[in-house]
Amino acid sequence: MIVILSFAKDHNHFARARLNWKTAHMRFSSFRDFDWVLLGFVLLLSLVSVLEIRSATAMTKFHGFDHKQLGFLAIGIVLMFLISLIDYHRLVDIAPWAYGVGIVSLVAVRFVGTKVLGARRWIRLGPIHFQPSEWMKLVLILVVARFFWSRAGRELAWTDIFKAFALVGVPLLMVLKQPDLGTSLTYVPVLIVGLFLGGIDWRKACILLLAFALIGGGILKSGKVLKAYQVQRLTSFMNPDDDPRGSGYQIRQSLIAVGSGGIWGKGANKGTQTQGDFLPIPYTDFIFAALCEEHGFVGALVVLMLYFLILMRLIQNAQTASDLPGTFIIMGVTGVIVFQIAVNVGMVVGIMPVTGIPLPLLSYGGSSVLFTFLALGIVMNIRMRRFVN
Repeated sequence: MIVILSFAKDHNHFARARLNWKTAHMRFSSFRDFDWVLLGFVLLLSLVSVLEIRSATAMTKFHGFDHKQLGFLAIGIVLMFLISLIDYHRLVDIAPWAYGVGIVSLVAVRFVGTKVLGARRWIRLGPIHFQPSEWMKLVLILVVARFFWSRAGRELAWTDIFKAFALVGVPLLMVLKQPDLGTSLTYVPVLIVGLFLGGIDWRKACILLLAFALIGGGILKSGKVLKAYQVQRLTSFMNPDDDPRGSGYQIRQSLIAVGSGGIWGKGANKGTQTQGDFLPIPYTDFIFAALCEEHGFVGALVVLMLYFLILMRLIQNAQTASDLPGTFIIMGVTGVIVFQIAVNVGMVVGIMPVTGIPLPLLSYGGSSVLFTFLALGIVMNIRMRRFVN
């Protein structure tokens, strides 16, 4: 409630900023200005995803998940085109209401959510499993963009910083309670990007970094905030051989799969770790390990290059956005994607903890795919309105 009320207190700042673009700009959109190059890279990576999921599940009970992934991709593409038609300023306008609905849905998960493998993260809506925490990422990107846009042109005070932390921190703690450590961590880059683009003073940034280092260490030692298995995941990557059949199992099998792929890989459907069911969930969290085993260093390099090209297009679109909220939104999307790629790939090669964060556009999963395409749709939206009439 306190977080939502903060929007009301800052309404005058936002109203003035909103009036500026309304009175000075009349934007038009056209699919001629759609970023077809970016879409081409995304579709190419999506094709790799379907083929790798098909290969990774060929000898398992999850055979056929590639068809489901195709369905998710088809829905995602349709949603991307639809949301690109809605002026993103309207999305920024309704961001506080969307934030309120998101908080209510996270509360609802606590009481009516479906429990799977000890975690209560989904709400069943007929045949559909709705995961509010995944959609909250998109809402936070819009809310944070609106928040810092209303403060454009003035130095961030500590009160502004604390409000921004509250905006992101409330849903983060709620998702962490589900428990869903991986998704909750993806909220952090949205805040970091907002603070950075919002012009945080370097002294304040250093104080925050020091404070977080101390708080993070205290949380790991106390064992009161994180579950025991979550603490093990965050620390086991440093010495996976200490518990090779327990907390270190996933990392050891992933390293074996990556190393056995060599330069060119063993070929599709020929990965022993993947097809032998040694590599855990090779179609979601560890799909990059399965790719490395079957297509080697060259295949991994091609995928990473595709990610690089996608990120460069996103940054270019952020630079050519016609106003600050457009830039904030695109960089928020970019920050989340960069974070997910870095953590997932780092997890696979043993330099990051296992957190359950999927690899964007490559891992299997409806919620992740739809979030990514909706986010890309808003990016296209901003690009299509970058010219001023």
